Amino acid sequence: MRLSLLLLLFLSSFYFAAAQTPPPRFTTIGRIIRQAPGLDQLLAPDARIEIVAAGLGHTEGPVWVPDSSMLLFTDAPTRTVYRWSATGGLSKFLEHTGYTGRMPYGKEPGSNGLALDGRGNLLICDHGDRRLALLPLGGKSGKRTLTDNFEGKRYNSPNDVVVHPTNRSIYFTDPPYGLPQQTQDVANRELPVCGVYRLAPDGKVSQEIKELALPNGLAFSPDGRTLYVSQSDSLRPLIMAYDVRANGQLGKGRVFFDMSKLDRPRPKETPDGLKTDRNGNVWAAGFGGIVVVSARGQHLGTIDTGEVVSNCAWGDDGRTLYIASGSFLCRVQTLVQGF
Repeated sequence: MRLSLLLLLFLSSFYFAAAQTPPPRFTTIGRIIRQAPGLDQLLAPDARIEIVAAGLGHTEGPVWVPDSSMLLFTDAPTRTVYRWSATGGLSKFLEHTGYTGRMPYGKEPGSNGLALDGRGNLLICDHGDRRLALLPLGGKSGKRTLTDNFEGKRYNSPNDVVVHPTNRSIYFTDPPYGLPQQTQDVANRELPVCGVYRLAPDGKVSQEIKELALPNGLAFSPDGRTLYVSQSDSLRPLIMAYDVRANGQLGKGRVFFDMSKLDRPRPKETPDGLKTDRNGNVWAAGFGGIVVVSARGQHLGTIDTGEVVSNCAWGDDGRTLYIASGSFLCRVQTLVQGF
């Protein structure tokens, strides 16, 4: 009887201790710079930037997959798509992706931007193969090409991709960063411009924007009426805004935010990937980290990881911002829900 009682007390203390075990702590990095009071409604005073994965090459293109509770992101130099989850940590999702030809091929031959099409498929911007590809996440079939040319001419290297929330058109940017000589690669370029393209539900491709020197990141406003496009041009580091017409075509662009007004702590920083939240604020990779801009174009603050940031994505319950930052994958908890 006494032995049973002692065993019961031991087990009770063990389970109590296990229940009181704090969740694992992550190393923190960087700082949050508050430029306007409006940022306090988006990020708590004690918000911290956590490193959830490290030792990577050049993280890019994060996207959250709700059905699997995992984040997928790319590493273009190593031609790898990684997965990260709170339970499984970091692992490889796809290898040798982005370029299927003979190596070597440029500095960033692998996949870059990722998106979900709302039908269980992953959209992948393949740099080296110069195409927009589709991969069913259910595993029933393999990766296939959605489009690899415009009017018979090969793309430069599709970089970022988004899907319109209602008309289901797919929009993607096409700078030359995946080409062997990148912006200097005149020999391999077939198109005279770095465009923004729309792949309509009927399969037709249209060139929607051709006046930007280096279009890069894409994001829709919550109502789907505006498409934000970042330009990774050191001479004109802008975030542009384009009205989305009922037929999916884009109207004339206007400058939404001029990043040249900000300090540039790291020489390689340019406007890159961006996302919006439910309130219409824009969270854009750029000068100093993730630059948070209100829907009216006011700079509210910056999430500075201390490294060059390339992109970001909402995850978990929509209130966690994952940040692709050089060799790190970081995250920060927010007070606003992402779109």
